[in-house]
Amino acid sequence: MDKLGENLDRFRRSCKAKGFRLTPQRIAIYEALLACEHHPGAEDISRAVRTIYPDISMDTVYRTLNTFSKIGLIHPVDGHGRPRRYDPIVEPHHHFRCKQCDRIIDFYDERLNRVSPPDYILQKFTVSTVKVTLEGVCDQCSQPRKSTRAAEL
Repeated sequence: MDKLGENLDRFRRSCKAKGFRLTPQRIAIYEALLACEHHPGAEDISRAVRTIYPDISMDTVYRTLNTFSKIGLIHPVDGHGRPRRYDPIVEPHHHFRCKQCDRIIDFYDERLNRVSPPDYILQKFTVSTVKVTLEGVCDQCSQPRKSTRAAEL
């Protein structure tokens, strides 16, 4: 079974275990999420799903994504002032966000999985998740661009 098939199988098992009814639209939304490489937003997912279900509403897409998030099938990725984006990878990992092109890239580092909040936070709050997001310029944006004139020569 390929990676997509494994993810869809896990998705179906998780939904069944949580009593979440599977509909063709919900499956299409999850498939669209898996098909995107860089943490799509609801608009991206809606565009992809509308190729199959042209009448699906944005409200349905948003509600479905929120439900997926609540039952632990996906994680929202804060948009840093932009629309929220979604991540189908639920295993511990971290993100690098390019400040120029806004790509979000997954990365794994066991040391960051063990980051502990400061004591003064733990004394006041109950921390459920620690996420590390690095920001900077990605490899594609940091490469020097050839000018149009130089490319013509």
